[in-house]
Amino acid sequence: MQSYYIQSGTEQTTLELREAPVPEPAAGQVLVRMRAAGLNRGEFIAGHGLTKPGAAKAAGMEGAGEIAKIGAGVAGLKPGDKVMGRCGGAFSEYALMDAREAMAVPPKLTWEVAAGVPLTFMVAQDMLIDQGRLAAGGWLLITGISSAVGVAALQTAKALGANVIGTSGSQDKLDRLKACGLDVGICTRKADFCDAVIAATGGKGVNLVVNNVGGSVFAECVRALAFQGRLATVGYVDGVLKAEMDIEALHAKRLTLFGVSNKLRSAEQKLESLRGFVTDILPAIADGRIRPVMDKVFAFDQLPQAKAHMESNAQLGKIVVRMRDA
Repeated sequence: MQSYYIQSGTEQTTLELREAPVPEPAAGQVLVRMRAAGLNRGEFIAGHGLTKPGAAKAAGMEGAGEIAKIGAGVAGLKPGDKVMGRCGGAFSEYALMDAREAMAVPPKLTWEVAAGVPLTFMVAQDMLIDQGRLAAGGWLLITGISSAVGVAALQTAKALGANVIGTSGSQDKLDRLKACGLDVGICTRKADFCDAVIAATGGKGVNLVVNNVGGSVFAECVRALAFQGRLATVGYVDGVLKAEMDIEALHAKRLTLFGVSNKLRSAEQKLESLRGFVTDILPAIADGRIRPVMDKVFAFDQLPQAKAHMESNAQLGKIVVRMRDA
């Protein structure tokens, strides 16, 4: 089979298309004939921690397809079932998936949409529900809102009945996101949005911030928080890993700061998030209340171009690769 491999250097990651053997599912695994796979920015950023320097590894983290073979001990799944979920090596003709992670593809979803759902919306569930405790009527600020995670967080927040403020360097993207329910758009790439956030919230600040950008806006995010507000750090595309901390604000406003990453989580902890997603968000995607936003679908042979498109910051929503025979 053909499979893309990714290697991380000191400043960038590179992709190589290789011939590889079709893997055999071990106990508790299923072999999936991949139909589509989603791109995730963290995998392609050198130094982000998801792709470490050293030997190249099979690329891809999520996708959708048909089960081709099941491993020992797998119950409730069979060859031919349409599934989506997290899986290593997703940019391949075949990939292995933990059977516990395999979710049935809702009938209304195309392969491309199904491939782009799992990671972004499970991250949104972690940030907004599990840790963020965002309630109906509350206020959410999303920096860099046009990213796949940013758009998923916007759609999830609106399904929860919350109000959403988003920042982006593109006014066009902010205007387009009004169709997804964006309440307030702030066109900026700088740490200068606090005053507008405070004004939009009647002087109170937001209950939750999702920081997709990184350290360059961290202090401004803290300033924009309301009393007992919460700040989720999910990305650092700006490459800034250090930031000033206002200890007085942290103390006086009783703030909560948390990270959103699966890097050090156990398999059981990851499954707990998956179960939450299946309960809290997947039904809304299945029945059409949430319609995941697809930015662009590339052919399998165009994965390098898809990567370049993501790195150009031109996207609005999810970028997906479609396999040749999908």
